[in-house]
Amino acid sequence: MLPKDLIRRIRKLEIRTRKVVSDMLAGQYHSVFKGRGMAFSEVRQYQAGDEIRIIDWNVTARMNEAYVKVFTEERELTVMLVVDVSASKEFGSHERSKAEIAAEVAAQIAFSAIANNDRVGLILFSDRVEKVVPPRKGRSHVLRLISDILTFQPKGRGTDLGSGLTYLRQVAKRKAVTFLISDFIARDYEKPLRLVGRKHDLVPVVIADPMEVQFPKLGLVEMEDPETGDRFIVDTSDPRIRGRFSRAMQAQRQERLKLFKKLELDHVELRAGDDHGKALAQFFRARARRLAA
Repeated sequence: MLPKDLIRRIRKLEIRTRKVVSDMLAGQYHSVFKGRGMAFSEVRQYQAGDEIRIIDWNVTARMNEAYVKVFTEERELTVMLVVDVSASKEFGSHERSKAEIAAEVAAQIAFSAIANNDRVGLILFSDRVEKVVPPRKGRSHVLRLISDILTFQPKGRGTDLGSGLTYLRQVAKRKAVTFLISDFIARDYEKPLRLVGRKHDLVPVVIADPMEVQFPKLGLVEMEDPETGDRFIVDTSDPRIRGRFSRAMQAQRQERLKLFKKLELDHVELRAGDDHGKALAQFFRARARRLAA
C-alpha cells in the first residue's frame, strides 16, 4: 500500500498530465513516432486506380474477379523511459526538484503512449542500473511507473548515462522509442549515445535549473556536491566566481548540443519553472516539420 500523501501526489499529477496529453500531445505523438511498418489487413475487390502490384492473385483466381490486398500501419510501439535518479536530480531552486520534473515529463510521455495503444517500460539508473520495469500497456501500469520515479531510493549517487543505455541496448531486441531523461551532468557518454541511437529512436530530454547556470548574489554560501558529498564555501557575491561558473556551464551546454547535432539526435531542453507540456508539444511539432521536409 502506498502512503496517502503519495497517492494524492500521483493522482494530482495524473489529472494535470492527462489534460496536457488530451489538449496538446497525443495527436502529435502519433504523427511523430511511427510504427514498425505495414501489416496485411484484408482483401477487397479491385477498384479503378488500384496498383497492379497489390493484386492478390490467389484470391483473384478463386473468385474469378480481381481482388487487392489492404495494408494498415503496424502502429504498436515500445516506448522506453530511461530516467536518471542520481543525487543531483534532487536539486531544485523552484517549487519542484529536477526529480519531480522528470516524473511529470515521464508521465506526459507515458500517457501519450498508452493513448496510442503503445507499451511503456522504465529503466532507472544512477552510476548503475537501479531498477527495470518491462514494457506494458494501461493506466495502472503508467501509475506504477510514476510512483517508481517519485519514490525510488537509489543505491548509487553518481551519474553514468552509459549504464542505462548499455542495459537497454543489450535487452531490447526490437527498435524502441527511447526517452533519456537526465540533467546530463555527466562525462564520457558519447559512445553509448551513438550505439543506442543507431538501433533505437533516441530522444535526449535535458532537465536544467536556472541556478545551475547563474549563481544569485547570496554572499558566502556553503555548498555540497550531492553526488560526491564534498562541501565547500563559495563567495557568490564575487563577479569573477559567478562569471567562471556561468562560462563553464555554458561551455558544457554547447558541447552537449554539438554532440546531439553530430549524432543527429532530436532533443528537448526543459528548465525548472517552464511549461513542460508546452515545451514537449513544441518539440513534437518541430520534429514533425523536420521529418516532413
